[in-house]
Amino acid sequence: MTTDVMGAKLALFIGKDLAVILRDDRPGLLWADHWDLPGGGREGNESPLDCAIRETREELSLTIPPQIVTWGRAYQNSIGRTVWFFAAKLPAHHRDDIVLGDEGQRWDLMAPDRFLADPKVVPVFKPRLRDYLDGVNTQLFN
Repeated sequence: MTTDVMGAKLALFIGKDLAVILRDDRPGLLWADHWDLPGGGREGNESPLDCAIRETREELSLTIPPQIVTWGRAYQNSIGRTVWFFAAKLPAHHRDDIVLGDEGQRWDLMAPDRFLADPKVVPVFKPRLRDYLDGVNTQLFN
């Protein structure tokens, strides 16, 4: 993991579905009113995994134990910076623990096939989720 890391996202499965956040609908906001995954920009010297875990806590009020994050891969974003995409699973009953933070219009649980087909999903996350689901170029984290 390099110092060039800009941020991280987490494909968080709650039971069989993904936890998703409908982005705010503000003029000028990139991908406004689109479905997003928890995660965001790196703060200080935190690791990419710590970034994804912190952002998930801030956005969905869930504390993710690092040991449940079983997959991660680095990608290059559109400006050549490194971003990480992780995947983790929690039992279905954790849906009752979700409380939306101060970003986004609402949260929901979405089946992976619906996520991949939905035109209102932030597009860059579709191939990354496919990588995880297909097991392509996986890296495991324990």
